[in-house]
Amino acid sequence: MASSANYSLASTIKLNNGIQMPRIHLGVYMTSGRETSTAVTHALDAGYRGFDSAEWYANEKEVGSAITKYISSHSSGATKLDRSDIWFTTKLKTNSSYDATRKAIKESVRKCGLGYLDLYLLHSPYGGKRRRLECWRAVEDAIEEGEVRAGGVSNFGVKHVRFVSSRIGVVLMGPLRQLQELLDSKPKIIPAVNQIEVHPFNTRTDITSFCREHNIVVEAYAPLARALRMKHPKIVELSKKYQCEPAQLLVRWSLQKGYVPLPKSVKKARIVSNAQVEGFDIEEKDMKVLDGLDEYLVTDWDPTDAD
Repeated sequence: MASSANYSLASTIKLNNGIQMPRIHLGVYMTSGRETSTAVTHALDAGYRGFDSAEWYANEKEVGSAITKYISSHSSGATKLDRSDIWFTTKLKTNSSYDATRKAIKESVRKCGLGYLDLYLLHSPYGGKRRRLECWRAVEDAIEEGEVRAGGVSNFGVKHVRFVSSRIGVVLMGPLRQLQELLDSKPKIIPAVNQIEVHPFNTRTDITSFCREHNIVVEAYAPLARALRMKHPKIVELSKKYQCEPAQLLVRWSLQKGYVPLPKSVKKARIVSNAQVEGFDIEEKDMKVLDGLDEYLVTDWDPTDAD
């Protein structure tokens, strides 16, 4: 578990390539058009500097355009910003081939209009081993060519071992999962990030412990469990104890675990509130209480066991 700290929107975390990345990002899943642009602008006003998009979301253009406009209007003075102050993540929609991935990366760079991508992820492990490794090689080359600063994966599982004893004592082992498979391929570049659904109601300790062991940062999507457990008695009780909103409690839990949460909202007040987590520190005993809420709650999809 990460040591307690005075986390804020100015906090960063060092990736395994030495680059500093913001600790809190705005998620823009299932937003589009003006709604996306407005949410990004509200987030920038609030101090967010990290934004998480995807080819699948079909809003790379809106996110990038809002960022570009904001930078242009803050090009001087005390609020001066430039491109290097912003972190933009996007993801590959489909694992198909090396060439298709290189093309998709270039298209994402074009759509966002930001000149380069700070983080590019394989969105899922679907497609099989050969395609996953081909697509990762394309990400490596994009990094070497300066189109991408850091590469990673999303929804990748870990080595899963299954023991089955027969009458003659045979032990069978299950398949290697995608992260182990990628590391075993001896890649030129180790993934810097694995973005998975993780919150107190779905702790995924198998994946998070593996990532910690291999210096891969865990990004937590759906860190608020899509508001499905905000009225859970323990969430209500601990929110009262720490005099915070339930969403703030969940974001703070994620940060103290060492993760990078991606809270999503399109409402200005919520965007601001979700990141106001610097005023309290969850005690270790209460972190354990939150850990104990795990019920493997999947709020969207879970492809971590894909072949």
